[in-house]
Amino acid sequence: MTITVAVDAMGGDVGLKVTVPASIQFLKDHPQTSLILVGDKAAIEAELASHQEGLSARIRIHHATQVVGMDESPQLALKNKKDSSMRVAIDLVKAGEAQAAVSAGNTGALMATARFVLKMIPGIERPAIAKMMPSVTGSTCMLDLGANVDCSPEQLVQFGIMGSELVASVTGQANPRVGLLNIGSEDIKGNESVKRAGELLRHSDLNFHGNVEGNDVYKGTVDVVVCDGFTGNVALKSAEGLAHMIAVFLRQEFTRNWWTRLCALAAMPVLKHFRARVDPRRYNGASLLGLRGIVVKSHGGTDAVGFRYALEQACEEVGANVIGHITDRVAEQINNLRQPESEAN
Repeated sequence: MTITVAVDAMGGDVGLKVTVPASIQFLKDHPQTSLILVGDKAAIEAELASHQEGLSARIRIHHATQVVGMDESPQLALKNKKDSSMRVAIDLVKAGEAQAAVSAGNTGALMATARFVLKMIPGIERPAIAKMMPSVTGSTCMLDLGANVDCSPEQLVQFGIMGSELVASVTGQANPRVGLLNIGSEDIKGNESVKRAGELLRHSDLNFHGNVEGNDVYKGTVDVVVCDGFTGNVALKSAEGLAHMIAVFLRQEFTRNWWTRLCALAAMPVLKHFRARVDPRRYNGASLLGLRGIVVKSHGGTDAVGFRYALEQACEEVGANVIGHITDRVAEQINNLRQPESEAN
């Protein structure tokens, strides 16, 4: 099956200098795919020409006259940028010309535009940003990471369903373990919304592990961690900050004097492998789950390597039919999301 991905070529902090080389490398690694690069036609052609790659048969350029700024209001972008590279890429998914869209642009504008154009899967009230986080056992899917500051208990359960289906579809893991992020593992912990969500999750057909704490994300205690967007975004940014601090500390210690520099030289193979394991570019690409189409958000400041991983994420989700699996699972479980009437009373 040939998979076509629409690329917002103009989005992100750098734009074409990242999206074009990443697209070229992606096509080399995935011969059964094609890309539609959306944006300023002349600028894209000039960037492609500078790379002199013979992949033109699998690259199509779709001209768009506007670009959404990284700090632009999502509402204004939705209203005034109907011919932006971001909007057109999503329109191509709706029209069936592409099976997925990838953008490194403004997160709020991308979410608002994708929700307006593609609409929601029946039974899902709000989309959620889901991302694979590194753990000692491999990776953990975490959602929501910023799309919804406040969430109802029912919406948290919907996030659990979507995260479970994403992990099961992409990794092939049967019945992923789902955890609810909380301030303690006990059922009595947390605010009323989280406690109610825990009750609903225990009555669902999900493989619910129970409450988990922040450190469980990286211990690999569960395969899916569910939380509201406020909590998830704080946790994500805290993890990014911690990773940066560790890198700075290591660099400082290994360059402190001639002896530590010598130690660094001896430890270089281990450090190189460690850096590869925690390289944030490998985990670039957050899925906007709950939509009737696949949209992947790349980090705005990533390089070509990171953007290529976002393209791969989109390709994997198309091949695994993530949208179809989520739709079917929600239809099966929607009646199980309600607590039995006797217990509700």
